[in-house]
Amino acid sequence: MSSPDPQVRATRNHSTSPAVRGPVVAVTGAASGIGALLTERLAASDEIKQVIAIDERRGECAAAQWHILDVRDPAIADKLRGADAVVHLAVDLDLGTDAAARTAYNVRGTQTVLTAAAAAGVHRVVLCTSAMVYGALPDNELPLSEDAELRATAEATGVGDLLEIERLARRAPRAHPGLNVTVVRPAVLVGGTDTALTRYFESPRLLVVAGSRPAWQFCHVEDLCGALEYAVLEKAEGELAVGCDGWLEQEEVEELSGIRRMELPSAVALGAAARLHRIGLTPSPAGDLAYTMYPWVVSGSRLHDAGWRPQWTNEEVLAELLEEVSGRHTVAGRRLGRKDATAAGAAGATVALLGTAALVRRARKARRRA
Repeated sequence: MSSPDPQVRATRNHSTSPAVRGPVVAVTGAASGIGALLTERLAASDEIKQVIAIDERRGECAAAQWHILDVRDPAIADKLRGADAVVHLAVDLDLGTDAAARTAYNVRGTQTVLTAAAAAGVHRVVLCTSAMVYGALPDNELPLSEDAELRATAEATGVGDLLEIERLARRAPRAHPGLNVTVVRPAVLVGGTDTALTRYFESPRLLVVAGSRPAWQFCHVEDLCGALEYAVLEKAEGELAVGCDGWLEQEEVEELSGIRRMELPSAVALGAAARLHRIGLTPSPAGDLAYTMYPWVVSGSRLHDAGWRPQWTNEEVLAELLEEVSGRHTVAGRRLGRKDATAAGAAGATVALLGTAALVRRARKARRRA
């Protein structure tokens, strides 16, 4: 018996292949960072039917259907029609962004996406905040459950915005019946990220505030994308905390990193951080220090119960972070050039960390000359 014609065989095989029955997923902030990684991951998944990518510029994922617009534009509702789920990652937490402008963008963008998703008939919205919303407090349990009270304040970089996004997430199902909202809260995020917490490891010494009890838990961006995919596929829902299993004590971090500690009284460390930020010499407010002082480790039990497991350990993520920040020099959250870093190192750890008096005098002289 002769073989069928190749064209007929191709047609026959195509007609018998099962169609992808997974969801159509829209991703905002899809052109860069976590959004770009998630877009590529979802586009390559056999469980996803189609990916709609939304950003202010086109990204590199050719398999996605791109729409170029600002997430605050109400026209986004038209772009979401036909989507089953939306992952909203167009959130600005850049240390260099003006705080008021950042908040306006983050809150308005989230409001618009939630309203547009409901108008377009989207079934699920996945938001990404941070485990920082639990707050870093001396009486925190180790680890915290997903249902733990959100006790953070707006004193740390971007945390006020994240708390407002959490509030919008709680309100949305009541305002838009039929809309399900899942919130994913990663631990210290590592993998091409630049935050006050990753900059902590760019310092010549690791600041330890006397009497504090640090506990370090990391989350690699690849594991975050895996957790977001679980949320999109409705394998887990509600409030989902994500991070590596367990945590590292400060002594373990120092041993693994090879960076020595410098211990300071709380009043000195917090006072210096507040002064430096107030005069505009550092991007990090004093509130960021709390997250290096007290634990905010999460259990991730809901994702674990759903079958998700992190692919990275805390030790592995810390090693990658140290490789990423190699060659960078930061003092109190402020990046230094090579010459400044050398001088700071020669002056000793305390001067390198604080240098407050000299910096304040320099700023005052500059203002008088202006």
